Amino acid sequence: MTRRPRRAFPRASSEEGARGALVASISTVVFVTVAVLVIVNSPNWPRVQKQFFNPEKFADAWPKVWGGFAVDLKLFACSLVTVPILSIALAVARSFRGPAFFPIRALAVVYIDLLRGIPMVLLILLLGFGVPALDLDGVPSGAFFWGLMALTLSYAAYTAEIIRSGIDAVPDSQRASARAIGLTQWQALRHAILPQAFRNVIPALMNTVVSLQKDVALVSVLGIREAVREAQIYTSRSFNYTSYVVATVLFLALSVPLVRLVDHLTKRDRERRTQVAV
Repeated sequence: MTRRPRRAFPRASSEEGARGALVASISTVVFVTVAVLVIVNSPNWPRVQKQFFNPEKFADAWPKVWGGFAVDLKLFACSLVTVPILSIALAVARSFRGPAFFPIRALAVVYIDLLRGIPMVLLILLLGFGVPALDLDGVPSGAFFWGLMALTLSYAAYTAEIIRSGIDAVPDSQRASARAIGLTQWQALRHAILPQAFRNVIPALMNTVVSLQKDVALVSVLGIREAVREAQIYTSRSFNYTSYVVATVLFLALSVPLVRLVDHLTKRDRERRTQVAV
């Protein structure tokens, strides 16, 4: 008997991948080159370069904007603690079943609907200026605190719905099995439902983290001297906008790695689901 020749699928696939990478690289270089030439040769480029990309102003603005960016990082880090706590509590409240838990579910629904309907910047203004004006005993009046509270209250409403969607994606048989062995609703959620729910929504949660990292800059409306506010102050003094480019570079340095991490987690989650389906 004559042997049938093996098909060189892996080699062909490797060659196609290398060819595709080469084409992508060349097209990217061509596109960037053309874009740079068009911008640099535009009539107003010297003025734009002087106002937005001035190396001397960049170096001069960097220390102040960097100091403000440290405030953004602190606010972001605090939010990464407060938002999950409140969002998990809301998601669990919405997931309790039975007529006895209806008031809890109703309160959670009202909270989520209201907070998702209020623009972030408006909520920051209402809390940051409104609550301290009441001069309540024992209630903090600092702008940082109320900026953090506004971010927490708003993002917790969105994040709670993401977590709830993950809970709803867990088969009811998992809940029934947990109840069958004597677990309460809270125990079933904690030990059986929530761990699976979080695995279902990790990419979506990471996208929320990326959005939160950028929205911390909105607290500048309260006068907090974070990166954007420091850039505004520098611009008002120098009549040069390069400080905004400094702030942009700092935010990109944090957001781009986060975006790449989200893409990696999304790809890994897709591969895991494909393997489970097979």
